[in-house]
Amino acid sequence: MANREITMTDFPVVDKTLDDLKQKDVVARIWRKDHTVWQPEPKEVTNRLGWLTLPEFMKEKVPELISFAGEVCDAGYRHVVLLGMGGASLGAEVLYQTFGSARGYPEFKLLDSTVPDWVAAVAEAIDPAHTIFLVSSKSGGTIETLTFYRYFRGLVEQSVGKERAGQNFVAITDAGSSLAGLAEEAGFRRAFLNPEDVGGRYSVLSYFGLVPAALIGIDIMSIIERAGEMRRQCAADAPVQENPGAWLGAFIGTFARQGRDKLTLITSPSIGSFGLWLEQLIAESTGKEGTGVIPVVGEPFVAPENYGDDRLFMYLRLKDDDNEDIDRAVGRIKSSGQNVITLELKDRHDIGAEFFHWEFATAVAGSILGINPFDQPNVQAAKDATSRVLQEFQNSGRLPPLEISDSLDELLSEANRGDYLAVMAYTRQMPELEKACAELRRKVMEKHHIATTAGYGPRLLHSTGQLHKGGPNTGLFLQVTTAHKHKIPIPGVPYTFNILADAQALGDLQTLRSLKRRVVRINLDSGDAATFARIVSSFT
Repeated sequence: MANREITMTDFPVVDKTLDDLKQKDVVARIWRKDHTVWQPEPKEVTNRLGWLTLPEFMKEKVPELISFAGEVCDAGYRHVVLLGMGGASLGAEVLYQTFGSARGYPEFKLLDSTVPDWVAAVAEAIDPAHTIFLVSSKSGGTIETLTFYRYFRGLVEQSVGKERAGQNFVAITDAGSSLAGLAEEAGFRRAFLNPEDVGGRYSVLSYFGLVPAALIGIDIMSIIERAGEMRRQCAADAPVQENPGAWLGAFIGTFARQGRDKLTLITSPSIGSFGLWLEQLIAESTGKEGTGVIPVVGEPFVAPENYGDDRLFMYLRLKDDDNEDIDRAVGRIKSSGQNVITLELKDRHDIGAEFFHWEFATAVAGSILGINPFDQPNVQAAKDATSRVLQEFQNSGRLPPLEISDSLDELLSEANRGDYLAVMAYTRQMPELEKACAELRRKVMEKHHIATTAGYGPRLLHSTGQLHKGGPNTGLFLQVTTAHKHKIPIPGVPYTFNILADAQALGDLQTLRSLKRRVVRINLDSGDAATFARIVSSFT
């Protein structure tokens, strides 16, 4: 179980917050599912607190999931492809990157991008006839997920025939959703119906995270048991100063209110993917009503003097991992006077505990910040913008024009203390692009002393997009788009993946501009990372 490196006497201001939580009985009220912890009305609170009991609920489902995994292995499937977005996908990706596929189990691939080159890369890596596709969507109506399904359904039908194709598909969704109906009508092998009172970004310990984990042979019982132990430590009868979730939430909320709202996550190498999930949890839960905690993940280390006074560092340290270089870097940051909290995991299965730990902490931080951590009021705006762009394409045959600056220097000339740069890449994930992006982040930190984030679209629309639009107006947004090497039609709709990806990028840009956010776009006409690398190298 995660251990804290520091004591409360190191941070008396946080101790004061904990006293306030105790006086207001916040922890006990959370367990009673009292919506007034966050807001006067119960809407989008009381029907979003099922995550509190997931460890017990899912522990009973483990034998069923292990049995299903055996069925899939016996049927000769060689790949599991998860088709999903945001909360329906990122937890499973973290579990895969942390543990990998066990010997004798299928390999795992996540598709959460409509960028055609990314879609093509997944399609080229698998044999559709020997692949199980997990169609994951809480609402059942996520446009990206249903589009992926249409495309891969066509490939499977070409391989095994229409009558047998349904057996290659598994739905993970809420009872009564349109996807649940589709699974029955289209002959899916199985439909796992998730508890309806579990929101997407709080769903990693539900079927959304554990079905894919079981299918690739991860020890899901250990994951659930560690989460259950953390749940017990966060219980209502635990002294608030000894409650890990209350403690962590008090840190996050207290320092965010003092201006240290750039929550910078550092991890041991083996659990580096944890930031993908945490970024979504923190950003979408707290980034609203002009406030928010900005999660900073995957940032390169720089000299301590280049970090601003808006930082709060969290070091998730896996015992016995290759931590030597990271420990030294963290030591330098701490010696410079920055606030650094270390949480140590005894082994990788403690990831299960950390899932629940951070979920509870985020709920507590939301109470401290005075926001509802379970809604996402600005996510729909980008979806609506995409729909408008697609409708215009269908009416006119082309995407609407957009006049916008492409000057990175012009964008960064507006950088102020407390701002952050957000790189939003509507491209395929490529090592060359990752390298260039890391170099840009380092240069910006050293020149402007501001925090930096980076993410891929359209994934970010279901993650940090809420923070970008509803959080504080401190972001400098760099959207990177690219020409597409592949042109992939989508069965049943009058546009291709190319058009859908470009419409989502354009809709995101239009929404940011309508909210008076500072944003520029760089389009890589060549369709590769070399152009972006040259732009970064010329930036000083």
